Amino acid sequence: MAKIKRIRKGAFRTSEEDALVSKRAPSTPQTRSPTYRLAFDDQDFLFREELRPVRLQLELLKAEMLMQEHNINSTIAVFGSARIHEAGSQSHAKTKTVQENLQKNSKYYEEARKFSYIVSQVSKKLYDEKEYVIVSGGGPGIMEAVNRGAKEAKAKSVGLNIVLPKEEAPNKYITPELCFHFHYFAIRKMHFLMRAKAIACFPGGFGTLDELFESLTLIQTKRVERIPVILFGKEFWTRIVDFKALAQEGTISPEDVKLFSFAETAEEGWEIIQKKYKIET
Repeated sequence: MAKIKRIRKGAFRTSEEDALVSKRAPSTPQTRSPTYRLAFDDQDFLFREELRPVRLQLELLKAEMLMQEHNINSTIAVFGSARIHEAGSQSHAKTKTVQENLQKNSKYYEEARKFSYIVSQVSKKLYDEKEYVIVSGGGPGIMEAVNRGAKEAKAKSVGLNIVLPKEEAPNKYITPELCFHFHYFAIRKMHFLMRAKAIACFPGGFGTLDELFESLTLIQTKRVERIPVILFGKEFWTRIVDFKALAQEGTISPEDVKLFSFAETAEEGWEIIQKKYKIET
């Protein structure tokens, strides 16, 4: 991971220098006491419950500062299932029906990969990889596909991993210097949207639905600007979520159904973004 730049202010020593000096102190009962440790270099202290606000701030700052250093101005956030893999991959599904459905849905792996390739080529060719950089959740499945597509375009991409009991390892296609690891879901979701110029949402489960509906809520309530939200696979999405029924029940406005678009192919998805931002390729 790229180091965060440390700026010396006048004659003051850096915190890194003082941390090294502190560790060279003679071993005495006083220096061995946890209270003697420098606060910023004391893991036990940083893990205290009272320090949660500080840890939240650190997770927000770390990814923000490093993306600034890599000159990433805007991104395309891609959501999708960790369980949808490349066609022919071994499935651990317990029933034949689920196995068949996962194999059928493997087409979305290829569309996600192709979509990322198209976007990344444009980002590299027209914007020197400063705009429309692909961001995924960093894991397997659809997330792997989009990082893979970017790598095949010889472009950088971001992975926002989260600590989970399973599936926590980052996929091998993420640009190493842009592979982040989060403890807080809330901060991770902020980073998905802070630079997003569009959201591409492929079929997925609870995590994908959570990310989609939080994004739609923020757009609906005008907490973020209206950006393209593209749902890949109309048959899947209209079967899983009855958007029209929500409007008919009065729990959302009829206009809210227009906050997103459907696409079946990578090219259709890119066309929506291209039209919105008048990108000439």
